[in-house]
Amino acid sequence: MPPILLHKDYDAESAFKPENLLREARRQKSLPEASVPEICILDPDGDMVLYLCNAGFAVRHPGWACYHTDLYVFREGKHEYGILGCVVGAAFAVLVAEELFASGCRFLVSMTSSGQILPVQAPPYFVVIDRALRDEGTSYHYLPPSDYSEAAVHLTQMAREALTAAGVPIQSGATWTTDAPFRETEKAIDAAKDAGILAVEMEAAALYAFAKARNHEVLCFAHVTNQMGRIEGDFEKGIADGAEESLKVIALTAASWRARRDDNESL
Repeated sequence: MPPILLHKDYDAESAFKPENLLREARRQKSLPEASVPEICILDPDGDMVLYLCNAGFAVRHPGWACYHTDLYVFREGKHEYGILGCVVGAAFAVLVAEELFASGCRFLVSMTSSGQILPVQAPPYFVVIDRALRDEGTSYHYLPPSDYSEAAVHLTQMAREALTAAGVPIQSGATWTTDAPFRETEKAIDAAKDAGILAVEMEAAALYAFAKARNHEVLCFAHVTNQMGRIEGDFEKGIADGAEESLKVIALTAASWRARRDDNESL
């Protein structure tokens, strides 16, 4: 049995807590305690953050105490969002997710650039990730071994319904989460195709395992933008490097989440 599966007690409390790390970071940096917006976004490529900052729509959050990232805040209509760029890979994404939920986040959306596995249409396009193959390491610290990490069904259904109603084309299905993009061999790609996997990315399996283990709401989108560099002219995302369309997808999903949250809280 590999070391990553040894000495795991999935019901045990962690000795190292995100709240404690944030406490010490605030002390060292002389930062005030400050909550983050209830809806936050992970932007691994950083294109949405760059677009928002260049347009003057986003400002740095004054109380974000993470040692490794900057949190930016922007408004869409009357609603506020937090967004972090360049949080690439399973371990980094979950580290930041832990800190966000410890700081007041209630719904986390990840929008990650992904490589096409099954050619369902020409890139770029969006996939609501309903499950992710666990070919990374982080998820095994949160949940016992299994082939896939599963999304919360109510969140994937909510996103599909909201985007379909708005006329936004959307795919839905499984992705393959890997820690090693430059080890995506033809044999591994063929196996993913045989399994009906739509795309390959680097965060979803870990984020979904974290969400289930911690009882948090996390939804992952794959923005399928490439064929892993196997053709010339690859990695084209569309207008503004795909930022405008990505933000539209997130805003529609967030509006549906808020409506559902408000309905539940009024009961």
